[in-house]
Amino acid sequence: MIKLFEPTISNRECTAVTHVLKSGFWASGSGINNVKKFENKFQKYIGSKDCVAVNSGSAALHLALSIFDLKNKEVLVPSLTFLSTVNSIVQNNAKPVFVEIDPSTMCISVEDIKNKITAKTGAILPVHFGGIPANLDEIKQISNQYKIPVIEDAAHASGSTYRTKKIGSHSAAVCFSFHPVKNLGMPNGGAICLNTSNVKKFKKILNAERWCGIENRIGFNYDIKKIGWNYYMNEISAVMGLEQLSKLDKMNDIRKKIVKKYSTDINLENKMPFLKDCSYHLYWILVNNRKDFMKKMKNNGIETGIHYNPVHQMTLYSQKNSKLPITEQICKQIVSIPIHANLKEKEIFKIISCVNKFAK
Repeated sequence: MIKLFEPTISNRECTAVTHVLKSGFWASGSGINNVKKFENKFQKYIGSKDCVAVNSGSAALHLALSIFDLKNKEVLVPSLTFLSTVNSIVQNNAKPVFVEIDPSTMCISVEDIKNKITAKTGAILPVHFGGIPANLDEIKQISNQYKIPVIEDAAHASGSTYRTKKIGSHSAAVCFSFHPVKNLGMPNGGAICLNTSNVKKFKKILNAERWCGIENRIGFNYDIKKIGWNYYMNEISAVMGLEQLSKLDKMNDIRKKIVKKYSTDINLENKMPFLKDCSYHLYWILVNNRKDFMKKMKNNGIETGIHYNPVHQMTLYSQKNSKLPITEQICKQIVSIPIHANLKEKEIFKIISCVNKFAK
């Protein structure tokens, strides 16, 4: 079976993990040793003011929104995303307001942001879908006009760029996921990149919140002023992350070469565009016969996926006034096909051939 996603590892990751296992030091909530090394190297790679490592992209989103006063406010968010994006809003006692997407990129629609923004809006939460950067220039103009923060969901965008700068260096807080299938993969992990004038204050808050609220620790003595969570990154994930980071750009370049073939050889009008700034965590196409197409692809040894089911139609988030016709139509057609750095030439040829044969 040709896998939809697949981690890219070498003996370097195996050696690094073995070293951590043999050391007996596997984790610390205080974020020292390899976790600190990863934070520093990732922050330097991104070009952000600072970075806080956590144990998942979901944790990153939850904590990033917590540093802003969003209680009883609204957060503008696309419905075409993973549940964690929207869950993080509710976890911070705010209300998600669902926004349409741009069908050419699947990123949040700037025009619909303008339609949905009100005096109650407390933040904008764009998602860089598949690794394509959202329109940050126009989103930032809106955020400046209304004096509200932008918190980016960059779970798909490790290594993506916008206006020659890495995603993670533009907005107040930017959240990354290092799930095993992501471009930069770990057993589990995430990060928040910070770019505000209050970076030292926010970093202190986040360091406490990721470790059950513990702060002002001296030896065995510490204090807690606010509730926190068990969200810190472990040493095994961190050392994996250091190795993955060292080859991230190289692996993303391989993804782009594959996508260039997809974009020229797949005979479909509606497919993910080829963009030099995209990291291509996933590659989507739109088909009219999705169930039949996915079955035929599976029967031919090719794994496919659906990213995602629309959040605004799920029971917890269903709202009578949430009508998103573009999102709803796309979510009936969207299919992800294999994209990862381990794909061989013959596998790429087979994927393209089968897509052209079975997609309608």
